[in-house]
Amino acid sequence: MGNEIIKGVLSESDGKPFIIGKNGMKYFENRMIWSGYLTHWLNKNICARTLPQTDYETGNPIIILWPDVQKTAEPIVEFYYNERLVKYPASLFGHNAISINGGIYNFSHLINENEMMTSEEYFYRPALGEFAPSPQSGKFEILEEGRVYYDKFGRNFMRTIHVFRIKGMDTEKLSSIYNHELDVIHNTPVNPKTPEKYKDFSIFNRSCSTIIRDGLIKYGFKNLKGILPRDLFVNVIYNMNKQKVVMDVELELCTMPQLKVPEAPKSVVTPLMSLKNRKRYKALEKIGLV
Repeated sequence: MGNEIIKGVLSESDGKPFIIGKNGMKYFENRMIWSGYLTHWLNKNICARTLPQTDYETGNPIIILWPDVQKTAEPIVEFYYNERLVKYPASLFGHNAISINGGIYNFSHLINENEMMTSEEYFYRPALGEFAPSPQSGKFEILEEGRVYYDKFGRNFMRTIHVFRIKGMDTEKLSSIYNHELDVIHNTPVNPKTPEKYKDFSIFNRSCSTIIRDGLIKYGFKNLKGILPRDLFVNVIYNMNKQKVVMDVELELCTMPQLKVPEAPKSVVTPLMSLKNRKRYKALEKIGLV
């Protein structure tokens, strides 16, 4: 079956999950399908494929599932504010990422998390194998025998995600900006003492928020300010709304509520730290844009 995408209905019989394909065939019988998928998508249309990573319990390639929804061919940019993870102090202010035609650019203090991912892996990876939280601590952990638990399963299972959708941008131009940023990061000499970290990371000018902010400024948007994820999110909405006519874009805001599973506590909205952004938020409330 390889890495082929299967489309069908997530089903279960006698406590055993499987997928009934649109051709009537059963797929992934007697294989590990994560319980979180069954909680939210049982008897619903889904897509599925295998990942290169293996499940620790069975040794088989991990199966990833995601909703089977029709995608538009129209160029789309989505700017994300991910609510904070309450069990990680480093997540105190939440997180930003940006999607360009479904490819999600993620920037981080960890080298291996500076990447462009498919939307299904960003949102819907299962809490199995290396993606799961440690069964001992419930968090990120590397056990003595070397087994890793990165606690990096699908973001939408870990937290609520606020989505600012922008239609009408030159997506090739914007992609080239962020591809260049990834090249810069991965070509930066590492610190031998902390080779797993991005040496030039800075919350003030080289973070998940500021790299995205500066990329939008390079594209042509003006007056975008902020270094913290939610403050930047509100600032971007406010200023892009003011520039939407001259920049010829359409704007839309929506929310992806957290898909609750036992592996993750409920996420929390971070407060706006800037008084100006609090005022901007109230102004956006009045016009129904937040």
